[in-house]
Amino acid sequence: MMAADHAGACAAPRGGDLIYPSASLNAVYFLDGRTGRACLMRTTWGRFLRRVGAVCMVGTATAWSSAVSYAALLAADSATNAAYDDGWQAGDNGGFGWGPWDFTGTYNTPVGQTIDIFSDPNDLGRAWTLFNADAPPGPGSGTDIAQAGRAIPGGLSVGQTVSVVVDNPTERQFFRGYNVRFNTGGGNTVFAGTPQSRLAVGTFEYFTNGRWYATGTGGNSTLFDGDTNNGLRIDLTLTAVDAFTLKMTPLDNPAAAFTKSGVLDGPAGSAIDWVEIELYNTDSDYYPAPAVPGAETDFYASYMQISFVPEPASAAMLLAGAGGALAVARRRRR
Repeated sequence: MMAADHAGACAAPRGGDLIYPSASLNAVYFLDGRTGRACLMRTTWGRFLRRVGAVCMVGTATAWSSAVSYAALLAADSATNAAYDDGWQAGDNGGFGWGPWDFTGTYNTPVGQTIDIFSDPNDLGRAWTLFNADAPPGPGSGTDIAQAGRAIPGGLSVGQTVSVVVDNPTERQFFRGYNVRFNTGGGNTVFAGTPQSRLAVGTFEYFTNGRWYATGTGGNSTLFDGDTNNGLRIDLTLTAVDAFTLKMTPLDNPAAAFTKSGVLDGPAGSAIDWVEIELYNTDSDYYPAPAVPGAETDFYASYMQISFVPEPASAAMLLAGAGGALAVARRRRR
């Protein structure tokens, strides 16, 4: 499971924050949607159930979303997991519900991935990091591409949401940029390859001044790289086989979130079965060696998950079960 911060280091859970048990079932954590951190919430199941049941009885929105979210976390991984204590390599697989990381498509410089904690532009803490060691403006003449992706086993189903927390660079280079793609075909998008993007968000610098693009119908993003370089949460919900809702939320300014709904690109009816992160931007000021002063050159990601919000009837059954658990817990205390 995900490593957790001490409860005192996190804000209290809000409606919509995901709640989940530890692997040993002796503690309960919540995922802070504002920071992407996993935080200790309760140390016993009895306390957790009493909390859910008590709040359910007064019918607040927080209880509804907490109970629903607890049942809905299908996959999750964080760069703070022990699987990445020795760095970030192809084949690593922390958390649960995801396929292992695949770096296919990384070009020119063989290694463009690492774990970063201390670089000044990194606002996420320990993070999976893509960098271009040999890229414009130099001093070398290379055109690095760094890619990392992993499978969604079984593909994303209608009603499920895949979420990724990233922190983007702000240094720009003409005809270069970075992307987060949601693919079909079981792999990273590469030249003459089979996988195709069904939806992508990112930047491609062509007199666009750092503006994020978002593919699929429904209009383009209103966000720029300067709006999101303190962290961005990307949420893609599949609303029908070929339809979606996309939300891009700056972590330091949620009110500026961009949302749209539309029809996916790519082959109709094909499953989104892969998440890909790609950087093909400027020469890194931090890897393989730091420059002083350093610009914001690298692309960070700290957390990813797949969740599902049940339909109202299913949610009502879940809350009824929580109420029953509350009654049992109270009887045991007497």
